[in-house]
Amino acid sequence: MQDQAQSMQPASTETTSSHALIASDRVEGTEVRRPDGEYLGRIERIMIDKLTGRSAYAVMSFGGFMGFGEEHYPIPWTKLNYNPSLDAYELAITEDELRNAPKGAVETDWRDREWETRLHDYYRMQPYWGY
Repeated sequence: MQDQAQSMQPASTETTSSHALIASDRVEGTEVRRPDGEYLGRIERIMIDKLTGRSAYAVMSFGGFMGFGEEHYPIPWTKLNYNPSLDAYELAITEDELRNAPKGAVETDWRDREWETRLHDYYRMQPYWGY
């Protein structure tokens, strides 16, 4: 039994940047930037579909000062791309598109499917429940 447990342990605990998996607590706090590198905000939360395990949204905080006056924007996870050269998630969006985007508090009631549908329609993205 001990041999089996040892064989299930990772060969190395060293983290490599080329590995595709990342812990959720390392994503939270990661910057979000435009493709040109301009800072937009940071990821506050990741919302995960608990039935499928798929990442549904990144809740991005934007604006404010030292946590006061921040606005929260849920972004469909598939709208974001990780850019290793920026060490940030990339979001191709204009200032107007961001300011007019649906907002939601970190505590948003995520059971409102109509609201989620409007969100996905705004970003012109396939809903995560429709994969």
